[in-house]
Amino acid sequence: MNTVQIVNTEILSDNWYTLRKVTFDYPKQDGSWQRQSRECYDRGNGAVILLYNREKNTVILTEQFRMPTYVNGNDNGMLIEACAGLLDADSPEDCIRRETEEETGYRITQPERVFELYMSPGSVTEILYFFVAEYEDTHRVNEGGGVVEEEDIRVLELPFPQALQMIENGEIKDAKTVLLLQQLLLKDRLKASV
Repeated sequence: MNTVQIVNTEILSDNWYTLRKVTFDYPKQDGSWQRQSRECYDRGNGAVILLYNREKNTVILTEQFRMPTYVNGNDNGMLIEACAGLLDADSPEDCIRRETEEETGYRITQPERVFELYMSPGSVTEILYFFVAEYEDTHRVNEGGGVVEEEDIRVLELPFPQALQMIENGEIKDAKTVLLLQQLLLKDRLKASV
């Protein structure tokens, strides 16, 4: 079986994350080879979680400023999304426990992994590990808000039907959040109406 052959890799930026230009020979279906060049942005892998409460029929989301959305037309740059973070050297489970407590203030012990996906495979190397977990008010150990020196995160507890409506009216535009809200709906974990 023919495989891709890397011809050259050039680092274009190594500021916050790493942007590489990769030139490679690609075996086409007809047996011929084609030289291509693509830029790949490597920011590491990440994890995301949606906390939900069956009794209250609520979910925990966060809101924070996201510069890429701002430069792409999001008026104030604020984005409502599920809690997420980069793995760094942690396992996906350890990462999401840490991020959940830092960002939302809730301590969880048993995150349930539901799937893992490439979110933008045409340009970003990241695999995102998706989790859900039930929460109770007693799981709150701090106010959340993220790491004070680096983040300014608002914690939102929303009725599940409202969160679904926020997708419909464009208030929630984050793909990972939409996927997890739809996962809860598909698996009948929460009620779509009051």
